[in-house]
Amino acid sequence: MRLSHLCVPLQGITLGALLASTAVFAQDMDTKKHAAVASKSVSGAADKSLLIVTPDYIIGPEDVLEIAVWKNADLSRQVQVRPDGRISFPLLGDISAVGKTPVQLTEEISAGLRTYMENPTISIMVKDVNSYQIYVLGEVSKPGKYPLKSKTTLLQGITVAGGFTAMAARNKIVVFRFTKDGEGLTKLKASYDDIVVRDGSNQNIELKPGDQIVVPSETMVVLPSR
Repeated sequence: MRLSHLCVPLQGITLGALLASTAVFAQDMDTKKHAAVASKSVSGAADKSLLIVTPDYIIGPEDVLEIAVWKNADLSRQVQVRPDGRISFPLLGDISAVGKTPVQLTEEISAGLRTYMENPTISIMVKDVNSYQIYVLGEVSKPGKYPLKSKTTLLQGITVAGGFTAMAARNKIVVFRFTKDGEGLTKLKASYDDIVVRDGSNQNIELKPGDQIVVPSETMVVLPSR
């Protein structure tokens, strides 16, 4: 009888401890779950922050612009920047938009409309950012178009495209970039060996939206005659 009476409180203590342990475990799991959700939210917010359009944002190809002309619904419209870097606008025709900030493009359109109206009030908003991408062509494992979500160097861009192929002329890399006025392309040259082996780190440029990286084949490189 004494053993039986002794076992009852011991069993009660064991059950209570088990329930308490279960509650602590559940609370710990709930805390970890909330922490994971919060971490994911912060990460998502960080990714989105990379696409925030600041006043010095440079317009690129395929960006969608909302152009509002005050008290003129016929001129107000939504346009997409064409691959050639231009947009079409009533009265003014084709206008170069690539390489300009929304403020600069606003001033240009306002100046053009002054021929047709007095003191036009224009506002431009970048509605969709689609130009944060680069193009990697030629002798890389996976040529194509890649999103540019953070600061990316030339070597990082080539790495994203799978690196060089066996036929790559890695010391003859060319980057085509839109000029500031968006009217043409500049050509930047880089050498992998200069960047990695020699003091040519300045050639490992930071890529900009719309950059076209071309890695030619060794068979395309013409050796100078002696």
